[in-house]
Amino acid sequence: MSTSRVVLLMLLLNVVTVAGGVGAAYWLLRPGLGEALAASEPAAAEPLEYEFYAVPKVIVSVRGDNREHYFVLDLALQAQRAEEPRDFAQVEPLVRNSVVSYLSGFGFQELRELKIAELQARLEQALFADFASKQAAVPFEHVLVNKLIVQ
Repeated sequence: MSTSRVVLLMLLLNVVTVAGGVGAAYWLLRPGLGEALAASEPAAAEPLEYEFYAVPKVIVSVRGDNREHYFVLDLALQAQRAEEPRDFAQVEPLVRNSVVSYLSGFGFQELRELKIAELQARLEQALFADFASKQAAVPFEHVLVNKLIVQ
């Protein structure tokens, strides 16, 4: 046999050995590979649980061009569910007072043009600021407008 044929045969034998080793390693490690990939993926976040407290019929009188107008809001206070139930009833009068004081400063047309999302954001800011000024703990994270009636 010539030297070039021996070198070619050794090279082919090495390639087959390496390919066989890679294939055997993949076949043997495949179940563990799936677990390792699953562990490296970010775990799906647990859905958060919320509790809500309804603040029904907050009535606000606002000035209009020729007459008084009324806004009737049904609000919901949203908080993350806690181990101990929260007493939202204690803060309802403060929430009502803050909402009425804040919204009564607006004109009818100005309030009428607000989108619900913007109204919610403004109410949240006003409530958080009012609670902070009174040094009261805020037991909720968001204010949701469930109903809005304009007369």
